[in-house]
Amino acid sequence: MITYNTIDVKMPSISRRETTAWVRRVAEAHGKRVGEIAYVFCNDEKILEVNRQYLQHDYYTDIITFDYCEGDRLSGDLFISLDTVRSNAEEQGTTYEEELYRVIIHGVLHLCGIDDKAPGARAVMEAEENKALALRQQ
Repeated sequence: MITYNTIDVKMPSISRRETTAWVRRVAEAHGKRVGEIAYVFCNDEKILEVNRQYLQHDYYTDIITFDYCEGDRLSGDLFISLDTVRSNAEEQGTTYEEELYRVIIHGVLHLCGIDDKAPGARAVMEAEENKALALRQQ
């Protein structure tokens, strides 16, 4: 089950049904199945609070993924700052919608076991994001 929630922001205009089907396709492509995934859309202030409280990081970010996966079953809480998504889109010269979907699937890829912190891992993550974004059109 995938849920979509907000804290102090308006729900982004995404099709929940299409997004859920897409997330399931991406999970299946990685040999996984969807368990309980909760998307929590918030603002920069909330993501900074979560980052400080749970990760002891004192900075803004676009997404924080809490992984509760068991075996091949994907479960987790994914906090997404819509403020940072918007500023990242502007910085990267892409649309807000494109960046939002990239971040939405970025968290799922983390749940699938893809890292982006180790040397060379960022390029792997970007390639997986691009593959996943291509599946969105299907």
